[in-house]
Amino acid sequence: MNASRIFIEDLRNGQTIDQVFLVKEKDLRTTKSGDYYISALLGDRTGGIPARMWQATEAVFNSIPSEGFLHVKGRIEDYKGNLQLMIDACRPVGGDKVEMRDFLAVAERDIDEMWSELVEILRTIKTPPLKRLVKKFLEDKTLVTAVKRSPAAMQLHQPYMGGLVEHTLNIVKAAQALLPLYPQLNADLVLAGIFLHDLGKSAELTSGLNIRYTDRGQLVGHITIAAMWVQEKARAVAEEDGEPFPGHIVTLLQHLILSHHGMHEYGSPKLPAIPESFFIHYLDNLDAKIWMTAEAIASDPDKDSHWTSYQRQLETRVYKHSGNLGGPEGVGDEENAPPLFEDRP
Repeated sequence: MNASRIFIEDLRNGQTIDQVFLVKEKDLRTTKSGDYYISALLGDRTGGIPARMWQATEAVFNSIPSEGFLHVKGRIEDYKGNLQLMIDACRPVGGDKVEMRDFLAVAERDIDEMWSELVEILRTIKTPPLKRLVKKFLEDKTLVTAVKRSPAAMQLHQPYMGGLVEHTLNIVKAAQALLPLYPQLNADLVLAGIFLHDLGKSAELTSGLNIRYTDRGQLVGHITIAAMWVQEKARAVAEEDGEPFPGHIVTLLQHLILSHHGMHEYGSPKLPAIPESFFIHYLDNLDAKIWMTAEAIASDPDKDSHWTSYQRQLETRVYKHSGNLGGPEGVGDEENAPPLFEDRP
């Protein structure tokens, strides 16, 4: 890590900038008077920041790599409550000249350790067909490599390398803790369903310098991809065993995958229709929401405020001091409370 670097999460209004960023997006636009300006999204491992360069030229725009590194001189300004970087000068920088760990977001916990823990839990599955099917996925080295590199989502939660393994392991461990309370659930089906529910993310999203949707991800989507994989792996198990794979198990697993978003408007082709699908949906949503709220607090630029800015995906501001039961100074004062009604972006 570069000790002299100011990471995006630490940027403040009024700071001057003279360092390298990863180019996530760039666009050449024109003002009302017809002058060119550059709109870009720059990033590092802690997040992204919108950037503008006024009085730009096509030559400068073309010199900025679409997915590469850019040394920027400029300043941080506040624009309608959000920080943006105003670029005074910039030049491209080769990948061999930067510290890659400053730009690649990676799970805090070792990915291989998390994967090993996940595999050990999956080994507790006792139902023979389910056990063989899960084993068939675990033996697919190309798939496992992709899963370990994959984020859990584009932006919403765990958007970093190893995020998919972290998310899946969190849900599996939550299920282990709760399953004794619900003996009517089929534990083997739950564990297998959790393992498979987001596996298609490894084909839906790229996991290099920039997280992007693949063509297959855009055209098919991770839910459908994973449901198709279940059919393919079941067929492979049947060929090895020399007997048909139980069709009802394939159907149940596909239902768990197809319904795990819980609502049609959230991308689920089917709504939950068995107890295990409701269980997985709510655990999946729980892990995502806890990550989102914790991240909103950690990344909020106004460290003095008791509340984060409005979080569109959560449809609320997040209170920052729930963990302090003594209460920070000023809690309970009406002037410190967020407005009851506010304009939403």
